[in-house]
Amino acid sequence: MSGTSLDGIDLALCAISGFGKDTQVKMLEYRSYPYPEGVVEKIRQASFDETSSVSLITSLDYELGRIYSRVYGQFLRDIDFDGTVDYVGLHGQTIHHLPDGKHKATMQIGTASHLAFDHQVDVVSNFREMDIAAGGEGAPLVPYTEWILYDDVLLQNIGGIGNITVIPKDASLDDIYAFDTGPGNMMINYATEYFFELPFDEDGKLAAQGDVIQPLLDKLMAHPYMDRVPPKSTGREMFGEDVTLEICKEYKNRPKDVIRTLTEFTVLSIKHSIDKYIKDKHDIRKIVIGGGGAYNKTLMSSLEENLDIEVLSQEDLGLSSDAKEAVAFAILANETMHKVENNVPNATGAKSPVILGQVTFGRRGGDG
Repeated sequence: MSGTSLDGIDLALCAISGFGKDTQVKMLEYRSYPYPEGVVEKIRQASFDETSSVSLITSLDYELGRIYSRVYGQFLRDIDFDGTVDYVGLHGQTIHHLPDGKHKATMQIGTASHLAFDHQVDVVSNFREMDIAAGGEGAPLVPYTEWILYDDVLLQNIGGIGNITVIPKDASLDDIYAFDTGPGNMMINYATEYFFELPFDEDGKLAAQGDVIQPLLDKLMAHPYMDRVPPKSTGREMFGEDVTLEICKEYKNRPKDVIRTLTEFTVLSIKHSIDKYIKDKHDIRKIVIGGGGAYNKTLMSSLEENLDIEVLSQEDLGLSSDAKEAVAFAILANETMHKVENNVPNATGAKSPVILGQVTFGRRGGDG
């Protein structure tokens, strides 16, 4: 898994049996590896019209594929794995997401072929395309795996983007719905990098030293996405580096205040989503936070202050906030290989359930 926060490549080795609601999964190992120097900037350039090009996207697709292959091999060596991997779920790197308009589209790059060929392993990738073909937005996809693993809870992931999944008690798949709440860590991380040359606000320490810039927060919360009715999804096109750069320039003398305000924006976008789209429909008294945002103490403390439900992290359940999405795509790959429909139409807006993903066969048998 490599998400919109661009903080690295996450790998999880999982033991999985069964499929659907009978799935049993145990995470055996987890590691995260940073992108090589210069690659993050290439991804950012490829993500915006002003700096992108056909040649950049094409070459980066294969460069990322080679990086994923190298990191996969490094991971297996680091954990001293001498068994057989049945298959790999590869999300790829999102560079553009267009959920609105007549022609919905999304693009994740990082070809699966290098990984499949180099390691002779079958790879499931391009998970989002079939959902879009079925009329959906191609996101969010993790809710299917959350339906398998959880019950009677709200699940809020805070990665680059924030997304929430609603799982009522004893829910069928038709009872599940989910949507992107808005920004997660993406704007916070970029501002931290811009002002302090740090990849992220560790433990929320910088935000804790700042004050909220109320006019800026009010302006951010007035973003049209906040009142768009689910199902809905978003990305860096709305809450990415270019938007954050303008904020940093406007408030260049208030760096910690900007980081605190962007942290509160993430918190209030979550509160707004719960109050407007969930609260009146469900009496769920617990929310579990996953993703890198779960380690931001200032953000978590503000969530506890603003929400009138119990706030927990994945760690409180004996799980890993960092590994959550990597494990999710292992589960999605397992469903694909069993030819099981594995999207949630209520979450993506698809017309029907579909089998997600494309399989690149890496195993070679016979004489060639």
